[in-house]
Amino acid sequence: MTEQKKAVRLPNKIEALAPIVVLLALMISNYVLGWGQDPHIPVLIACAVAMGVGKLCGASYQDMLTGFLEAVNMSMEAIIIILCVGCMIGSFTWCGTIPAVVFYGLKLLSPAIFLPFACVLCAVVGISLGSAWTVTATLGVAFMAIGQTMGLSPALIAGCILSGACCGDKFSPMSDSTNLAAGSAQTGLFDHVAAMITTTFPSLVIAVVIYAVLGVNASGTYDPTLANELSQAIVDHYSYMSPVLLIPVLLIVVVALMKIPAIPSVLLVSAVGCVFAVIFQGATFSDCITMVHYGYEAETGNELCDALVNRGGMDSMLWTNNLVIIAVGFGGVLQKIGMVESLLGGLIKRVKTPFQLVVVTMITGAFCITTMCDQYLGLIIPSTMYKDKYDEMGLGRNFLSRTLEDCGTLWSPLVPWSSCGAYHAGVLGVSTFAYLPMTFMNLINPVFALVTVKLGINILYADGSRRNIFGKMVKKAPAGAPADAHAKAMAALEAMRAAK
Repeated sequence: MTEQKKAVRLPNKIEALAPIVVLLALMISNYVLGWGQDPHIPVLIACAVAMGVGKLCGASYQDMLTGFLEAVNMSMEAIIIILCVGCMIGSFTWCGTIPAVVFYGLKLLSPAIFLPFACVLCAVVGISLGSAWTVTATLGVAFMAIGQTMGLSPALIAGCILSGACCGDKFSPMSDSTNLAAGSAQTGLFDHVAAMITTTFPSLVIAVVIYAVLGVNASGTYDPTLANELSQAIVDHYSYMSPVLLIPVLLIVVVALMKIPAIPSVLLVSAVGCVFAVIFQGATFSDCITMVHYGYEAETGNELCDALVNRGGMDSMLWTNNLVIIAVGFGGVLQKIGMVESLLGGLIKRVKTPFQLVVVTMITGAFCITTMCDQYLGLIIPSTMYKDKYDEMGLGRNFLSRTLEDCGTLWSPLVPWSSCGAYHAGVLGVSTFAYLPMTFMNLINPVFALVTVKLGINILYADGSRRNIFGKMVKKAPAGAPADAHAKAMAALEAMRAAK
C-alpha cells in the first residue's frame, strides 16, 4: 500500500517562536558579548531550527526547500543589483568621481550645514533614482568621508544619509518598494505616493531640524586639518581632478529619468566610469576589468583617503549577497511553515478602530522583516492578511499602502541581518546597531503616523476624505481599489457615518 502523506498543521505558538528566539538570542549575544561574528551562521542555524519545526508539523523537506528557493528567486534581481552596484563603486572610485564629490564637498560645506544638507540632497537624489541603495553607494560613500573630516560621528553621518535616502526611495514612483506597496494594497501608484505626503514629509522636516541642531552644536569643535589633508591627498593621488568628474553622478539621474531598468542603468554608468578612468586617470582596459571586479586599491599615505578609495568591485559585495541569500531563504521557510499566521493571525479579530488596525499592520510588517529578513515580505504579508479589514472599516486602500511603507520600508535598513541592513552597513562601513538610533527619519515616521491616527487625523477613507492636522475635513478623489473592494468600503463608511 502507498503510505499516506502526513497531514500538515500550523505550528503552535511555542514552535513558531523557536527559530525566532534562536536567531535573536544569537544575534543579541553576538552584539552584547562582542564575539565579532558575522550574522551568516546564526541565520543559517535559525533556518535549520525552522526546518526542524516544519518537519514536526508535517511539512516535507522538499516543500520547505521550495519555499527557500522561491524566496531567493523573488530577490534574485536585488542580488544581481548588489553585484552591479559593486562594479559601479569600483569604477567611480578609480575614475575619481567619488573622490571629486568629497573634494568639492569639503570646499563648499561646513559642519553647521553639512548634516541637514546631506539629508535633503540624499532625499532629492533618492526620489530621482528610486533606490536608497544607489544613493548610499554614491553620495553616501562621499558624505561619510566628508563628515568624518569634520569630526562628526560616523554613526550620525550614516543615520543622516539613510534618513534622506529612505525618504527619497519611499516617495519615488520608480522605487520597487513603492510600486510593491501600491500593488500589494491594490491601489494606484500616485494615490499611494500622495498618501505618504501626510506622514513622511512632516517626519523628514522634523529629522532635518534635528540634524541641523546637532550640526550647529558640532561645528564649534571643527578642526579643518583633517579636511585639508584629505583634500591634498586626493589631489596628489589622482592624475586629474576637476568638476568634469562629477558627470557620472549626473548620469545616474539621467538614466533614472529615462526609466531605464535598474540593472542595465547601473551597468551603463559603471561603463561610463571606466571610460572616464581611461581618459582622465590613464587606466587601461585590463584596469577596467580589475576595477569592476575587485575595486580600486591604492596607498595614498593618508589613512582616511585610503579608506575612501580602497573600495568597490563585484567581489566586495559577496559578503552581503551571501547573507541576503541565507536570510531571504530563511524567510521563505518561515512563510512556508505558517509561522506568521500562527503568531499573528488572531490579532485581526481584536481590531475595532483604525488606530488598532494601523498598529497591527505595522507590527506585522516589522515582525516579518525582522524574522524573515526581507523587506518585500514585510509589505506583501500584512497586505494579504489585512486588506479586507481596511475595506470593512471604510478605509481607503491608499491608507493600507501608506501604513505598509510607514513602517516596513523604513524598518528594513535597521535590521542587521536583513538584506537592506546588511547592504547599507557594508557600503557605509558603519554597523546597523550603531547608526540605528541616529536614523531619525526612519524612527520618527511610524511614530508620527501612529500619533496622528490616534488623534483622528490623517485617516484616509474610501471616499477620498481625511481630517488634516488642523482638524478640518478635506476631500479628494477616492484612491484606486478593486471595484468590489471599493463598493464594500463605501458601504461600510456610509453605515459608520449614519450610526453617529
